[in-house]
Amino acid sequence: MANSSKRWGNQYACSSSSSSMAILLFVVPLVVVFGLVSLLGPETSNSVFISNSYPWLWSSQSSSPSLNLTGASNSSSEFPPLNDDVLGLRSSVVVVDMHSIEEAHSDDSLQNRSSSPPLSIEEAIPPTLEQPNGTRRDDYVNETSASIMKAEGVSIMKAEGQRKNTNLVWLEARLRRARAAIRDAKFGNQTQDVDYIPNGPMYWNANAFQRSYLEMEKRFKVFVYGEGEPPLFHNGPCKSIYSMEGNFIHEIEVNKQFRTRDPEKAHVYFLPFSVTMLVRFVYVRDSHDFGPIRQTVRDYVNIVSGKYPYWNRSLGADHFMLACHDWGPETSNSDPHLRKNSIRVLCNANTSEGFNPSKDVSFPEINLRTGDTHGFLGGPSPRLRSILAFFAGGVHGPIRPVLLEHWENKDEDLRVHQYLPKGISYYDMMRQSKFCLCPSGYEVASPRVVEAIYTGCVPVLISDHYVPPFSDVLNWKSFSVEVKVSEIPNLKNILTSISTRQYIRMQRRVVQVRRHFEVNSPPKRFDVFHMILHSIWLRRLNVRVHDDQ
Repeated sequence: MANSSKRWGNQYACSSSSSSMAILLFVVPLVVVFGLVSLLGPETSNSVFISNSYPWLWSSQSSSPSLNLTGASNSSSEFPPLNDDVLGLRSSVVVVDMHSIEEAHSDDSLQNRSSSPPLSIEEAIPPTLEQPNGTRRDDYVNETSASIMKAEGVSIMKAEGQRKNTNLVWLEARLRRARAAIRDAKFGNQTQDVDYIPNGPMYWNANAFQRSYLEMEKRFKVFVYGEGEPPLFHNGPCKSIYSMEGNFIHEIEVNKQFRTRDPEKAHVYFLPFSVTMLVRFVYVRDSHDFGPIRQTVRDYVNIVSGKYPYWNRSLGADHFMLACHDWGPETSNSDPHLRKNSIRVLCNANTSEGFNPSKDVSFPEINLRTGDTHGFLGGPSPRLRSILAFFAGGVHGPIRPVLLEHWENKDEDLRVHQYLPKGISYYDMMRQSKFCLCPSGYEVASPRVVEAIYTGCVPVLISDHYVPPFSDVLNWKSFSVEVKVSEIPNLKNILTSISTRQYIRMQRRVVQVRRHFEVNSPPKRFDVFHMILHSIWLRRLNVRVHDDQ
């Protein structure tokens, strides 16, 4: 944690300029409200059963457990295993397989593989949404509610609970319909789209991705908890290396297509705190004490779980947090369910630190120094790129010293610098290079990956344990090179072994996938905002929530 404090953005376009008094005015009421909720809120049982292991990693001989919450909530969410042959033992939950059965191999495929495992499991057959006697859904719900209201001895409160349970049943039924549509699309024809039709080996399965994206546009709803005040909540940086925190928070809060104000209609629930803002305003610099950040997040979770039923209903499995700051994974330790059950959307997608590709989301770190991408997009054609590979950056973390030791100022083809010579432009060098080296620093994510994609330079990911962004959809081996740290001494041989024909194809694919990493305001279809939402949508399809009130 001490090493991670090295990066501080100086510009916070999306954040409010608040004093220490403003923080106190928020944090103190937060603690007071939590105390009142604990005393006056509904009594719930502390009896919670959660498997100590991750069910999605179980072998085919294991059965899939459910997360059962007993007591007032008496509800559960279930996680499926990865193996097809264990599906259905206890649940009809599914994981949508965005990887095709046959990988998108081509004659110029690289000898590297994405580090994220496929999400593969058999689909369950969705029940029909038609009611007996051809009754329409709304009429059926109204008749059901009316009969409940008229039943002798049934209170208004119980009827309201039944109505909410009926909403959840219908929500889950529609998700099953979406899963069936995605399953069928894997081997069918694509739908015509005026904006973009995914195609090519950059996608594990372009048909399934397109159908999943269209189903998301049609159905997906996000509820943003309104509790909390800026600068810690509903706010984040938009002009720094952590700009994607503030960018996403802002865009989802003003979005009219995906955001819903009715929590009963939501598929997922967003905890809108910014880890960057917590580090800036709550953490005491150089104290090495993460306690205040943990306590703030813990109090927030306790408040929303006391005020709303949704956290306790699923033990956080249909909730998500988002963090691009290095301390995002550590912040999730504030609550055990937040780390183990919730969808963690992280730039720091490090499997050695608990990142789970089946449950968590990797999204790109983008350094928006000016708040947008104006002037950063585009580059020359492959034939105008005379430099084999390029890197320039400071020494921090365990990987870059190895890279600099072997290649700094030692080869004209590999332009590796700790500091660029005076008068040399960093982005011009990327535009003149065929490959751009993207070694991890203290953390696995690097903004150089997106910078390379923006400039049409094939990224070379030099990292261990890193899950690249959107790996559930994108086949990174088709447009990037993955190099293990142990292979750094052999870096030039690896790159020169890639034929010109193969490189040209990779470079064209980089240009094609760039739309998925572009930041737009307002967002555009298939851009980075929508790709983040789509990854969350896929994880929500992994979970079935049911309420047995």
